[in-house]
Amino acid sequence: MLAWFYGKLATYLREESGATAVEYGIMVALIAAVIIGTVVILGTKIQGAFQTIVSNLG
Repeated sequence: MLAWFYGKLATYLREESGATAVEYGIMVALIAAVIIGTVVILGTKIQGAFQTIVSNLG
């Protein structure tokens, strides 16, 4: 019984699909952080550009 449990535990620890899911999760979080940072930084500059265009048109 104990040998069966150790065998199942060893198989579970060798499986790498859980680690891969965690790695993809971290990658997605980093990509989202970069996108949010870019939007925050460029958002004010783009808003200023549109305000300039609107004031020059009207």
